[in-house]
Amino acid sequence: MKHTLLNHSLAEVDSKIAALIHAEEERQESTLELIASENHVSRAVREAVGSVLTNKYAEGYPGKRYYGGCVHYDVIEDLARERAKQMFGCAHANVQPHCGANANTAVFLAALKPGDTILSLDLAHGGHLTHGLKVNFSGAYFNVVHYGVDRKTERFDMAEVRRLAREHKPKLVICGASAYPRTIDFAAFGEIAREVGALMLADVAHIAGLIVAGIHPSSIGHATFTTTTTHKTLRGPRGGLILCDAEHGPLVDKWVFPGSQGGPLMHVIAGKAVAFGEALRPEFKEYQKQIVVNARALAEALAARGYRLVSGGTDNHLMLVDLRPAFADVTGKDAEAWLEQAGMITNKNMIPFDERKPTQTSGLRLGTPALTTRGLGPAEMSRVAELLHAALSTRGEALGLQRVREEVREMCKQFPLAG
Repeated sequence: MKHTLLNHSLAEVDSKIAALIHAEEERQESTLELIASENHVSRAVREAVGSVLTNKYAEGYPGKRYYGGCVHYDVIEDLARERAKQMFGCAHANVQPHCGANANTAVFLAALKPGDTILSLDLAHGGHLTHGLKVNFSGAYFNVVHYGVDRKTERFDMAEVRRLAREHKPKLVICGASAYPRTIDFAAFGEIAREVGALMLADVAHIAGLIVAGIHPSSIGHATFTTTTTHKTLRGPRGGLILCDAEHGPLVDKWVFPGSQGGPLMHVIAGKAVAFGEALRPEFKEYQKQIVVNARALAEALAARGYRLVSGGTDNHLMLVDLRPAFADVTGKDAEAWLEQAGMITNKNMIPFDERKPTQTSGLRLGTPALTTRGLGPAEMSRVAELLHAALSTRGEALGLQRVREEVREMCKQFPLAG
């Protein structure tokens, strides 16, 4: 007998979830998204992710599945892989990782044995938890040595990275960051890795879109492995991606499946394929250019209002804002909460050599991918900085934050997500 709920709408089956989704749509429509790792995907990507492709198991790879009925899934995955290779100019792509952390996990399993040494960026200086944080599997199973940024310049000191590599002889050198506003010299990292006989992983999750557009130097040709998420600047569905040369491709595939994952999320892989197709269009390059222009405009506008920018500015899509010169007693936690009440979504973030705890922080990490998707330009970035400063100047006073909230709502109406 046919399931009685098969053709009913979400509102009919579960009104609570339907109402929450509608509320979230309204929240996104009426707020300014300033989190550097978030974006707004296209309607086409949402359609793919919400399609009947969610119904099927497709363990294995195209032509080598463990289930029947995968004829269309093979074509979809091949399209995603070919588009990924074309985007980045590499020989091999695995599109199955469920997220960036899973992509990194597979690379570690392919490249390392428990106890091997990793050289990576300290989380407190802009690194990522999967690059060796003690409470993460990467820190629990491997010997991790961290490099940081220079105290004066707040940029990578490549001489110090080389010194640490020579001293500790890592098996894997990791470059890439979740909160580093400057250009990463992948060629220099690759030279250091080769010098000490190490493999190299470039985690480009934040800057992948900039690399595809030719705005940031590519890791391909320098790194043994490149990993990325497929959201953030790539503006695709939430997921992961691994890129490498043909030699390492079979090993990577083995450690994604069956090494660390089971059935791939084929509806999400279809969304990746759609997003990759969008990224291959000429307008995507213009979008990425605008992200960087907007980031610089926002950084300059904030600096003009008394905020200190870590490293003095930004080369990419994000900036780290040191709140202390403008508001010495305001923590990143305070700022994040007040700004959300005012309709601006941000995240607290450690700044290099931060004296506050990670749960408090002295800074904010801000980014422009989502604002740029929405259509805001440099003129609006100045207005965003003005609204941000006005919200923080209230020091949490409810009526003041509500006044800013209404101004933010009006700006969102001028740049709607829908339509």
